[in-house]
Amino acid sequence: MTVAPDDLRRVAGRFPTGVAVVTTTHEGRPCGLTVNSFASVSLDPPLVLVCVSQAARAFKCIDAEGRFTVNVLAEGQDALARLFASTVSDKFADVAHRPSPHGDPVLDGVHAWFDCEVVARHGGGRTHTIYVARVTALAEGSGRPLVFHGGKYGGLGT
Repeated sequence: MTVAPDDLRRVAGRFPTGVAVVTTTHEGRPCGLTVNSFASVSLDPPLVLVCVSQAARAFKCIDAEGRFTVNVLAEGQDALARLFASTVSDKFADVAHRPSPHGDPVLDGVHAWFDCEVVARHGGGRTHTIYVARVTALAEGSGRPLVFHGGKYGGLGT
């Protein structure tokens, strides 16, 4: 049986996920993209993974730098999720941010962030690269996380 991409997207969309913006700095310029495939891998050593589309402009930045910051978005930051998922050329033009310890953008108001150094790259089918990265710094924000489910952004509810 062959699974059609649209069917996989629809059915996988039944699994609620958090939403994050992965950022880095490449050649002095910030780069970033929205992801919902981010997970903790190991506590010792502290490892996470993120899957990045090779078609994304930010892919080349992340791949070349070998480091990134994962910004876990908070409820109400769905406009940021949409912006960083778009093809806008300067996604940081009107986005408040500060440098992480690595110097990569931490977006203001995020629910949490993780500074990461890539330790392994794996193929993710024909279209994605799976990065496994060591967490070198992290912090909690406030509020509640942004959630993506069934093709829509929302919150956890009560």
